[in-house]
Formats: sequence, C-alpha cells, structure tokens
Amino acid sequence: MTSQCHSTRGDSTPPATARPARQAANRVGDAELLNAARECVLANGVRRTTLTEIARRAGVSRMTLYRRFPDVDSLVTALVTVEFGEILQLAEAGQETGNGRQLLVAGTVRGIRLLQAAPLLQRVLETDAELLLPYLVERLGSTQLAAEGFIREYLVRGHEDGSIRRADPAVQARALLLLVQSFVISARPASGDIDPAALTTELAHLLDGALGPEPTDA
Repeated sequence: MTSQCHSTRGDSTPPATARPARQAANRVGDAELLNAARECVLANGVRRTTLTEIARRAGVSRMTLYRRFPDVDSLVTALVTVEFGEILQLAEAGQETGNGRQLLVAGTVRGIRLLQAAPLLQRVLETDAELLLPYLVERLGSTQLAAEGFIREYLVRGHEDGSIRRADPAVQARALLLLVQSFVISARPASGDIDPAALTTELAHLLDGALGPEPTDA
C-alpha cells in the first residue's frame, strides 16, 4: 500500500489537493515541519522517510527544509525531543499533592503509560527498533537524560521530606532510569501474555518499596 506521504503517480494531472501549495519560507515554522515529519514517520517508519517527502507534506521546498534540518535524523531527533518533553509535562502535571516518594512513583508510572501509548515511539519500536540500540548499549540520549532529571527532582524532594531513602541522588536516578526504561522499550514482548497495566502497577509497588526510608534516615 502506498503511503499518504508519497506522491501519487499515474495521473498526468493530479487533483489540486494531492500536493500542498508551497508556502513562503518565512511563513513556515518548525512546528509545521515537525508535524509533517511526524505524519511521514507514522506512515512509513524512520528509514523510509525522506526530506523530499517531508517537504512535500509541509508544502515547502526541499532546500527550505534542508536549511533548518540537514537530514531526517536531525528532524526525528527534534521531533522526539519535543514530544518527550510534552509527555514529561503531562506526567508531572497529573498529581500535585503528596510527598516526594508518592509523586515520584505516580509520575513515573504515569509517564511510562503515556510512552507506551505514544504513537510515534510505538511506530519506531515497530519498524525501526534498531535505531534505539545505541542508546541502550553505547550512550545515553537527551531524552533519557531528561527522564533522569525528572526522576532526580523528585528524589531530592523525597530526601528533604524524609519519604525517600537517603543516598546519592545521581546514583539513585541512574538506577531508576535503567529500571523504568525497560518498561517502555520492552513493553511489547513483555506484555504478550501479561496485562501491561498489571505490570506497571507492580512497578509502582516495587518503586515504593525500594525507595522507602530506612530507620536510620529518620
């Protein structure tokens, strides 16, 4: 099946709606370019998406797009960074009361569930999962570091209010990052025979028990 992001071929005079009219470069913002990239990635996957397709979808010339983003990877990186930032904001906004441990557990589980339902990430996992391998075995990416910062903020709050076991927050945050990212990256195979909601509920119990203060912390 031909993707909607590919040009229609066969008719010598395609309908006027088949290809958006090109807009002046100064009228097209990054948000519109990123939205066009998102539509193409959802339709084709990352490896089958090209700058030409994205430019066509956004209604701009390829050169206009190239001046802002030199390749598809830079576009996808920017797109993922924006969408992940929005998910972190939603995870943080879901609960405003409670101690540091309660906020950390609830926010982490909420964030995982949002990521498990995020169409863009799920499309990448479905079609181009190998693109994530460097961030699992070679280096941490910007989104992982953002998630770690999210976790660390609540760890510090929990240390201050006494609801979280005292330890080096940098070490605690890194350990929790390694744990929780598996619930996102490996959610598809892990939930083949187990309810994914039950898995994240169990994670909440694990986090709450592991982070509880020790008697000497009081």
